Amino acid sequence: MNEQLLKNTAIDEDSAIASRRKFLKQLACGSLLALGGSEVATAAVRHVIHQGRHNYALPRRTTTQPIQSRIFTRHSQTDSLDISYPAYKTLSFEHAHTGDKLKLTYFEQGRYIKDALQEINYLMRDYHNDDIHPIDTALLDQLFDLKQTLGVTKPFHIVSGYRSPITNAQLRRHSSGVAEHSFHMQGRAIDIQVQGVATKTIKNAAIAMAKGGVGYYPRSGFVHLDTGEIRSW
Repeated sequence: MNEQLLKNTAIDEDSAIASRRKFLKQLACGSLLALGGSEVATAAVRHVIHQGRHNYALPRRTTTQPIQSRIFTRHSQTDSLDISYPAYKTLSFEHAHTGDKLKLTYFEQGRYIKDALQEINYLMRDYHNDDIHPIDTALLDQLFDLKQTLGVTKPFHIVSGYRSPITNAQLRRHSSGVAEHSFHMQGRAIDIQVQGVATKTIKNAAIAMAKGGVGYYPRSGFVHLDTGEIRSW
């Protein structure tokens, strides 16, 4: 009788240890965040594109952009996790030249969402010739931080997104303000406006963030952002 009791006790201890290990493994993977109703676990991919004056069919696209974000930082062997970034990041756009509108979540659960990045690549295409180029995810994060800094929910009006080398060369013939090796040609720059927000206010907020290049064009009514070195003009 005592021998059987000891045997059952040993089995129960083994089960408890296995359950504990399973719990810690799930916690490390972040799966238990769902228990608290966290938006990390429940937030769905939300993106809608409304085409404007150009009725192009949305092509199938692929991107090879690497995952560049890390959402969890481990501090010790006790599986303590620090959430260093927002659970998800959402942006809204409206293209000044095509009329295209887009609202989406492009980052969620520590990952950039491939389909959302493709939608952004298309929206920010060179509208002169429809060339598409991958947009730097660091630029998207810069826009997200700017949105948070300004405390706005209105869309970013895109004056200029990606520019093909041909378009950039053509613009240089008519304006001395277009750089020969513009970051626009690398998908690393954007010129924006925000309805109801002064251009100077946008400029000051962007400079305060110190995330990259900031150009101020009050006469044209837009602010330039890029992921180059921290500088302003």
